Formats: sequence, C-alpha cells, structure tokens
Amino acid sequence: MALQLDHLAIAGQSLAAAQAHVEEALGVALQPGGEHAVFHTHNALLGLEDGLYLEAIAINPDAPQPTRPRWFDLDRFHGPARLTNWICQSDDIVTDIAALPEGLGEPVALQRGDLRWRMAVPADGRLPFDSCAPALIQWDTARHPAGMLAPSGVQLRRLTIRHPEAEALKAILAVHLTDDRLRYETGPAALWAELDTPYGPRELSS
Repeated sequence: MALQLDHLAIAGQSLAAAQAHVEEALGVALQPGGEHAVFHTHNALLGLEDGLYLEAIAINPDAPQPTRPRWFDLDRFHGPARLTNWICQSDDIVTDIAALPEGLGEPVALQRGDLRWRMAVPADGRLPFDSCAPALIQWDTARHPAGMLAPSGVQLRRLTIRHPEAEALKAILAVHLTDDRLRYETGPAALWAELDTPYGPRELSS
C-alpha cells in the first residue's frame, strides 16, 4: 500500500478569484476545468511537471445547494484565495482510509466528462489536522488530468505542511507516503508550496 502526491487545490470565494490568484502568483495561465456534481463546485487547471497538477476551485453559484457539506471545507471558506489542500493518489482508497488518521471520510464516487474517481470526503467537509492532512483520491479511469493538460513549465519543488502536531502527522503518513518534496514543520496550521516556473521560483501558501 503506497500513496503518491496527486495535486494541489487553491480555493477562492469565486473561481475567478482562485484562478487569478494562481495566475498572478505563477505567471502562467490556467486551462478550463469543469463542473463537479455532488458538491456543485467548478475548477480551472494547471498541468505541472512530474505528473502532478494544480486546481483552482470554488463553489459554483449557479449550481444547486448540495445535499451534504462540500469537500475541502468550502462551505466555510472566506477571505482571499489561497492554497488550502493537498491530495494524494491511492490505489485502494478503502484500505488506505482504514489505515490513516480517523476523519479522512468515506469514498464518494464522482465524474467529470470522461474522468471517473473516488474521493475520501469527511461528513463535515473538514479534513483532520485542521485540513493539513491530505485528501485521498482513487482514479477509476486510465486517464489522469495531468496527462490531459498542456505543459506549463511549472514544477513543484517543495510542499511544507505546518501544524502543531506535524510530527504526529508525519509519522502516520511516513509508512504510506515517501516523497522528498514534502517537509513537515511544527507551528500554526498552514501549507506552503514552492514551485519553479519559467519566470523563476514562485510560491503559493495558505
């Protein structure tokens, strides 16, 4: 059983705000994403190097109210657009949920176009460790969003996960996730991504 880093999520009070934040921070344009049923959100996407991608995501104001809390704790989101979540890919999401911190949620089946996947979403939408724990995703189609996006020349160099209980989170994840780009620091809850771009090093943070 092993996890691997899949993508990063930048939330905003609107999709335009989230997309503008990423484009201003990194100096590159995002591509259109799509609508998400079940949670009634929508996104824009950026392909990163090494098979990763980034999504700007927000509540779709034109969609109905969902019957359950939205993922990434978006129902309680306020303030400026920012990096809010990191997502890891699982080959067996049910087994991984059972082995990882309590509160990661239950698998929810989702689709967008030709893509099919399952995401572990807590009942209240909020992930453990003040949302510093990763969300889990299992892709149920051979295609992956990163392979469908135009190259951007942007590469993740480091993702820092800061939390008062960072060492506990690191210990839990270390058994399942090995990635030299991940750093854990003790301190107030926050995420911080350092990226190399065609215009030099840039950052996204919470």
